[in-house]
Amino acid sequence: MAATAHSEGASEPQRSSRRFPTLTRDTARPEGGGRAASGGYPAPARQWPLLSVMGGVAVGLLLVALGAFRIGSIVIGLSLLGGAVLRWALPSVGMLAVRSRFTDMLTYGVLGFVIVMLSLMVQPKPWIHIPFLDDIVHFTVR
Repeated sequence: MAATAHSEGASEPQRSSRRFPTLTRDTARPEGGGRAASGGYPAPARQWPLLSVMGGVAVGLLLVALGAFRIGSIVIGLSLLGGAVLRWALPSVGMLAVRSRFTDMLTYGVLGFVIVMLSLMVQPKPWIHIPFLDDIVHFTVR
């Protein structure tokens, strides 16, 4: 009996090439991308980590629209920092998990930190003053 590319009971033939297939049939879920609550809860409750971060960003945008730019920007940055903490602390965060845990934490953390720092340094009357940034701005503007 001759050997065939099909094994008994297998629905697809074995790949004879090391190249990736041109048609992808599945994607891997990111680590921690499972439901944040069991399937018995309604869909919004299963995605509470994402909804809490989005809710904080929405409140910050509302504050910015109402004229409190600095406070609204700080709320947005703190919401992203909260997303980084949730991604670190919880084993499953639902759709808040986009990439690997490390990449998500780094992305949310860096963006949140930068937004908070920029909102603290916004003119006029900045709440925080970093001297070497004045030198950088004067060097680039000249």
